[in-house]
Amino acid sequence: MDSRKMFLLAGALVIAAMTALMARSLMAGSSTPVAIANTPAEAPIDGPRVLVATKALAIGTIIDAASLRFQPWPKELVENAYFLESSPDSRSLVGTVVRFAIPAGQPITQGSLVKPGDRGFLAAALGPGMRAVTVPVSAQSAVAGFVFPGDRVDLVLTQTVAGGGDGPPLKASETFLRNLRVLATDQRTDKNSDDQGRTVVSTYSTVTVEATPRIAEKIAVAQTVGTLSLSLRSIADNKSELEEAIASGDVQLPANGDAKAEKAALDRIASRPLDGPSTFSTGADVSRFQRSSVPGKGTDTTDNSGGGTMAVAASPAPSAPAAPRGPVVRITRGNDVTDVSVGGNK
Repeated sequence: MDSRKMFLLAGALVIAAMTALMARSLMAGSSTPVAIANTPAEAPIDGPRVLVATKALAIGTIIDAASLRFQPWPKELVENAYFLESSPDSRSLVGTVVRFAIPAGQPITQGSLVKPGDRGFLAAALGPGMRAVTVPVSAQSAVAGFVFPGDRVDLVLTQTVAGGGDGPPLKASETFLRNLRVLATDQRTDKNSDDQGRTVVSTYSTVTVEATPRIAEKIAVAQTVGTLSLSLRSIADNKSELEEAIASGDVQLPANGDAKAEKAALDRIASRPLDGPSTFSTGADVSRFQRSSVPGKGTDTTDNSGGGTMAVAASPAPSAPAAPRGPVVRITRGNDVTDVSVGGNK
């Protein structure tokens, strides 16, 4: 190859390299065009503000302030049964009970709610297969009046067990029912509030709870055994116990993976009352001078040292004298009577 061809080839390579660099710089300097969708602004709804459900409300749900909100609604779709923001009745629905299921975002109708004092209110508040049971309480055993309708409580039974031996009786308390929903306190099914809407704490003598038929039987028997007390549950307790039940396999979720079905199943499980297993405490757990077991014949079990249980054997009962054999002479000296054998076979 001669020098002329070599010169032309080198020049072509230089020109190609310069062209590539210029094209790269032009492409880097220009930004990629972005397609912007031209979405028209949503036209405001021409209509009044009506009361709608913020979440799905099942039958028997007790309405609270977080369950409802006002939302604009097309005026051509507004019905007379809706609660309008201008209506005074729409401000007093807290404490009512859902009679028919209401989907989330749907308007609340007057026929879908039952107000406290209306006929059939308590029956509407009960879930399927549930019963209403009234429990007598005092100010001390009812959390000083801080239990309101819609709260969930545990039921504690306190009793004294005498046993069959000597010594003090066994004092024990037992949490035998859990996660009971409070339906009413005394004859009120809503929270007491003053003119400014603030909750007023007041004492009451009875509490009505929701229970299964089996649990209702246990509550009826427990009232004859000892004293019942309420233990207010935290909202977070249901979630932790539900997670434990799922981990242990006690709870079976739908196998199809439907998120809505799983959520509905979890809501049902979290709201069910529980009747076992129970936990208990005895007097020995509180004081060393109290018993830890039921007194039995022949022993008196107490915990007097704080470090263990001491068993004291009871004195044996004196044995009866052997019956005399043969002829007997009865000698009376005042109030003392003595039988003396005077003969016979031995």
